[in-house]
Amino acid sequence: MNKKQETIEQHHFPWDHPRFRSWIAVARACQLMQQTLTRKLAELDIKPPHLDILINLYRFDGISQQELARKLLVGRSNMSMLLPLLEKRGLIERRGDEKDKRVLRLSLTANGRELTEQAMEIQTALIDKSLDNEPIEDCLIVAQSMERLIQRLLKEEVDID
Repeated sequence: MNKKQETIEQHHFPWDHPRFRSWIAVARACQLMQQTLTRKLAELDIKPPHLDILINLYRFDGISQQELARKLLVGRSNMSMLLPLLEKRGLIERRGDEKDKRVLRLSLTANGRELTEQAMEIQTALIDKSLDNEPIEDCLIVAQSMERLIQRLLKEEVDID
């Protein structure tokens, strides 16, 4: 019996797998954080995907649409749906790159910057409220573990075949 068959037989059901509890806990925590953030951001009339874009533009003014899509792990079609909404609201602006007119650069407007700062206050308060009872060392351990997992998934595009 090869190692793969042995693993399948040992862990026939997902809940029998020793790492299943971690898998579920990460998924549930992520889902609950997204739901809570969605509710809190509603007062600003934005959703978490909008916030992801706005924060990245806040940090990386002039980033290209392609670079932004790569950072957010989304396709160009997703970007092409979200960006016009933010642009129409006067939160972002797109302009051609001086060297390569095919490239669009993104920036926050003054209104976009102000809204982003309000949204970041909401997000920071949620982080504080959610994690204030957790020792910072534990938070850093979880972050490091998740960052390794992210890198592995991005690198290997984990496949069960």
